[in-house]
Amino acid sequence: MLDHTPQAIKVEKPWGEFEQYTHNQKSTVKIITASPGGILSSQYHFKRDELWVVLDEGARVELGHEILYPHPQQKVFIPHETIHRLSAVGDKPVRVLEISFGEFDEEDIVRLEDAYGRVGQVAPSTFLAQTESPDEESAVRRRSEREPMMNNSDSV
Repeated sequence: MLDHTPQAIKVEKPWGEFEQYTHNQKSTVKIITASPGGILSSQYHFKRDELWVVLDEGARVELGHEILYPHPQQKVFIPHETIHRLSAVGDKPVRVLEISFGEFDEEDIVRLEDAYGRVGQVAPSTFLAQTESPDEESAVRRRSEREPMMNNSDSV
C-alpha cells in the first residue's frame, strides 16, 4: 500500500505523450465498466489503495461523505479503509481505469451497501485476523488527514 497519493509522470514524445501511473510497484490494473444506471457496492478494502482514472462522462463517485462528479482524465485516490462507490449517471456506460496498490485480492471487499444483495459476503479466510472493521466516520477522518483525494489531470 502507499503512504501518499501516487504521482503520475507525463512524458512528451514526438507522436504525442503518455502518462505513467506506476513504475516497478506491486499493482493490479483493470478497467471497470458500470452500465447505464449501474451502481457498485459501497465498500472499502483492508489490503489495497486504489487510484481511479475516469475515462467517460457520467461518473458519480462517493468518497466518504463526499459526492464527486469527476470528468474524463480526472483522478481519484482511494486509500485503504476509505469507503467508496462508483455509479454511472445517465444513459451511457462509465469506464474507470483502476490501479490497485498493495496486495490485490478480489475477496478484500467489505460491502456496506449493495444493490445485488452481497452485503456481508466477505471470505472468512481473508479477514481472520481482523477483529473490527472501520466505521464510516473513522474512515473519513483517516482520508481527510491525507492529501486531497481528487486531483486534476496534471498531477496525481
